[in-house]
Amino acid sequence: MDRYKKNRELINEEEQVVLSGKTVAVVGLGGLGGHIAEQLARLGVGNLILIDSDVADYTNLNRQLLATERTVGTQKANAAYERFSEVNSDLNYTVHAERLTLENGLELLVGADIVVDAVDNVRTRYTLESVCEQLGVPLVHGAIGGWWGQVSVIFPGDKCFSKLYPNPDAAGAEAHWGNPAFTPAIVASLQVAETLKLCLGKKEILRGKLLRIDILNHEYFTINI
Repeated sequence: MDRYKKNRELINEEEQVVLSGKTVAVVGLGGLGGHIAEQLARLGVGNLILIDSDVADYTNLNRQLLATERTVGTQKANAAYERFSEVNSDLNYTVHAERLTLENGLELLVGADIVVDAVDNVRTRYTLESVCEQLGVPLVHGAIGGWWGQVSVIFPGDKCFSKLYPNPDAAGAEAHWGNPAFTPAIVASLQVAETLKLCLGKKEILRGKLLRIDILNHEYFTINI
């Protein structure tokens, strides 16, 4: 049985082999990261690096894929490994139940072809951008808050976060607007789409652009950054 049969009109057999050889790191396994990692596992990305130091709690149950009443009180990274191993046991999972920092970032992300930003604060995004630049790999950015979200692709040297977040200590939009169940699922899916395009060498990526998403009014537009 071919588990990827339903993908064939979008991802041919040769491209599926390419995906099986890719390594993608997902930093943060909360609202965005849980959906991102699961979709990558279902697509057949061969090697996933999953990073999160947090423990699931009851406030995560409204939106986070990895948060269930059973997993409350457990490490999100461990819950990710258990769930995704059941989704696709053919893949290689490297799990780090620790916080990514400038000191450990190179070690945690070594070997990644692409890094996906699913963190919840600006300081860590600055760290991610710096580590990805040192490793020479692209970063797929996503952020959410209430009805709104944004997605971009950042290559080494682009220095986008200083433009998007000039104050690294500013609170994110989610601190004011909160996060429902649907916003992270939508933005995560768009991040996965950009990740897939990067894996397969597609040119139609959001590099140098920021996709802004207004789900309340269903307005979607890109701006140059």
